[in-house]
Amino acid sequence: MRFHATPLPDLIRVESDAPADARGSFRRIWCAESFAAAGVGFVPVQASLSSNLARHTLRGLHWQDAPYGEQKLVRCVAGAVWDVAVDMRRHSATYLQWHAAELSAENGVALFLPQGFAHGFLTLTDGAVVDYMIDAPYEPHAARGARWNDPAFGIDWPAAPAVLSQRDRDWPDHG
Repeated sequence: MRFHATPLPDLIRVESDAPADARGSFRRIWCAESFAAAGVGFVPVQASLSSNLARHTLRGLHWQDAPYGEQKLVRCVAGAVWDVAVDMRRHSATYLQWHAAELSAENGVALFLPQGFAHGFLTLTDGAVVDYMIDAPYEPHAARGARWNDPAFGIDWPAAPAVLSQRDRDWPDHG
C-alpha cells in the first residue's frame, strides 16, 4: 500500500496494486501493518456499502461531531465517483478547504479521512458502489451535514446532481 499526502493535512490518498492473471485480480484494501507503518492510527470497527443506481447521484456532505468523530477509508468498488473531503476542523489552517479525487473500481484509489472532515461524493457512472471502513459506530445524534453547493466551500463538482436526498438539499450554509 502507498500513502500520499494531499493538500489538506491528515487527508491521505491510499493506493494499492492489483496484480492480475487469467482469474482476475487481487487488491489489498486495508492492512493494519501498512497503516501503522505509515503512522496512520486507524482500526475499522464498521464497514458499509453505498449502492447508487444512477449517474450524478450526490451523497453528502456528512460527518459526525465530536466526541463521536470518525475516521473513514472510502473506496469505490463498482463504477466511479468524484469523492470530496472538506476540512471542518475550526482550528485547522485549512478550515473549509476541500480536496477531491476520482475513485473507481478500475483505479482502486481510496481516501482516508480523519476526524473532523465532511465527506460526500457524486457518482460518475450508473451502478456506483462505495465501500466505507469506519473506526467508530454511527451516532445519529452526532450526525452533521453541509450542503454540496455551500458557497463557503466553493467545491468544483464535475456536474450538477440529478439525484439528491431532501436532507442533503436542505443543509444550511456554513459561510
